[in-house]
Amino acid sequence: MPDIKQPLPRRDALVAGATGLVGRELLRLLVASPNYERIHVLLRRPAKGLPTDARVVPHFVEYAKLTPMPPVDDVFIALGTTIGVAGSKDAFRKVDFDAVLNTAKACLVRGAKRLVVVSALGANAKSLVFYNRVKGQMEEAVSRLAYESITIVQPSLLMGDRAALGQPTRAGETWTARLLKPVMPLVPRAVRPIEATLVARAMLDAALKGATGARTLKSAVMQA
Repeated sequence: MPDIKQPLPRRDALVAGATGLVGRELLRLLVASPNYERIHVLLRRPAKGLPTDARVVPHFVEYAKLTPMPPVDDVFIALGTTIGVAGSKDAFRKVDFDAVLNTAKACLVRGAKRLVVVSALGANAKSLVFYNRVKGQMEEAVSRLAYESITIVQPSLLMGDRAALGQPTRAGETWTARLLKPVMPLVPRAVRPIEATLVARAMLDAALKGATGARTLKSAVMQA
């Protein structure tokens, strides 16, 4: 008899950064997925437009002093800002390094097995560029955590409607998208701007596969 593929056991997930471009798309995919029983969402303040689904459970938190997290299987972290939006290098690091690492650690001690984190193209702990250096240091820190599976996604410039989410627009994203639009198919996938939806899909797929160990997903792979 042919093998019958068994459905995956239903899981619980946690999302940090669900109000951003990638996080909002990821939350939509999680709600649509039959693989998740409950989806916990970390928020710093009430947010409009979140799915009105009984499986979505909001938690209002301060990332600097997280209370015990709910026990979950899969952790998705899509936290991120810019120095301009944050207001200073120190404030930027508190989001893109401290908040990410604090969340990952808090979920691990509660039994989480799989971690998927959004980083950025060019992340390098030894970079002379502050933004890239912080992202690289974050990657190194989370990669040392004792999760069964860790996936770090490195998107290039993100494309999506930040204004529709009530977020400040980012001039670099806006102008780059406009300038490259006529020649987008000619731009190498490694550096081509990427739709937030593609990043979210790659994150969900990585968690469901749950390959053992740590790996990095490059922007080109997510657009293949």
